[in-house]
Amino acid sequence: MKIDPSWKAVLAEEFEKPYFKALTGFVAMEYQNQLCYPPGPEIFAAFDHCPFDAVKVVIIGQDPYHGPKQANGLCFSVHDGIPFPPSLVNIFREISDDLQQPLPGTGNLERWADQGVLLLNATLTVRRGEAGSHQGHGWETFTDAVIRQVSDRKKDVVFMLWGGFAKKKGAKIDRDKHWVLESGHPSPLSANKGHWFGNQHFSKANRFLASKGLPEIKW
Repeated sequence: MKIDPSWKAVLAEEFEKPYFKALTGFVAMEYQNQLCYPPGPEIFAAFDHCPFDAVKVVIIGQDPYHGPKQANGLCFSVHDGIPFPPSLVNIFREISDDLQQPLPGTGNLERWADQGVLLLNATLTVRRGEAGSHQGHGWETFTDAVIRQVSDRKKDVVFMLWGGFAKKKGAKIDRDKHWVLESGHPSPLSANKGHWFGNQHFSKANRFLASKGLPEIKW
């Protein structure tokens, strides 16, 4: 599997563990026999667009989108020209309100990843039309290790934990070294209950980065 060399060095021990070898066998078989997302070359896109040394912000999602041509390997992101899913609509609405800027024309978040935002799904693959179909096969263990390595090896990273799943996933982040922002999930079910809008995570993240002498993210 293709992954940026900086991550290969950080995760070398993980790749040799039995669970990961079983996971790669499972994923290879699924992609051979089922229609799965994202496309094979994009499974590790979050890492390829955001090398380890460049990580400034981590956003944690759950599953890739399971509709045609949506998932591109970055959580909450879709390919250019694809209509925005509801959660992404609400993310962009909050950014627009928070930063007083217009809504973007594309839902492709590669522009964030290229600035140091690790857009990490807990599970990196999924069958078409079957949400959660690749959960429980090892991806969660792998992405826990990714979060642990960022927490242990870096400092002053902003972690955005949206919803109960992400908060649980990020429970072991060292909050003495990093800044953790928490809110409800941007999905309509949560956002419409008042748990998402107004969290101002994007301006808060930029103020924190600026306070550490780091470039702000152009959201």
